[in-house]
Amino acid sequence: PLIGRLMFELPEEMGLIAVAVRQTQGKGRGGNVWLSPVGCALSTLHISIPLHSNLGQRIPFIQHLVSLAVVEAVRSIPGYEDIELRVKWPNDIYYSDLMKIGGVLVNSTLIETTFHILIGFGFNVNNSNPTICINDLIAKFNREEGTELKPLSADCLIARTVTVLERLIEVFQEKGPNGVLPQYYKYWVHSGKQVRLHSQEGPLAWIVGIDDYGYLQVHQEGRGVESVHPDGNSFDMLRNLIVPK
Repeated sequence: PLIGRLMFELPEEMGLIAVAVRQTQGKGRGGNVWLSPVGCALSTLHISIPLHSNLGQRIPFIQHLVSLAVVEAVRSIPGYEDIELRVKWPNDIYYSDLMKIGGVLVNSTLIETTFHILIGFGFNVNNSNPTICINDLIAKFNREEGTELKPLSADCLIARTVTVLERLIEVFQEKGPNGVLPQYYKYWVHSGKQVRLHSQEGPLAWIVGIDDYGYLQVHQEGRGVESVHPDGNSFDMLRNLIVPK
């Protein structure tokens, strides 16, 4: 609440970020509760995006850029390129395609010709329970590959995420979706995956990518390619199912 009030009172050129050691009222998509134990990197970041810009015309893309920035924050460190951290459409960070390790929540407010955007992101850096954390992945990689990569800190990864996100936004503003999609696809979990539409008995479709506005594209035999909107569907990776809410 505090950062939401502050963002309208600061000069436009001044950035604003809140970093929490622990959250007591974390929120996820659709009003879900977001669990925030100690050992997670937890932040809310304010950015301003002009309405009449590449990204301003494609605001849903922001959650994809943030998810990619988290993954890149780790995998762009020399030696850490093969740590199995990935993005899951529309707004999750995963260990391979097996386990959720973090997520992103974006709220936007349009005032005149500027989007004021609050980006909440959280990812598990150093807490092995109840699932797995980034430092577990690094330790696993060291055991399997005989390397000696050091564990990472939440503060370091928040700083790297914001730096990478700034660069991704610059590229997007200059080149549009095609400037960032090759990197996004490199790290996403959906390549070559099939899903069923609407129900477990529904028609099969192949995931082919995301469209110019950030929505998932699926190809159904005989029907061509169609876009699936995240606000009207929940995408259940565990059952390979796209379900209308």
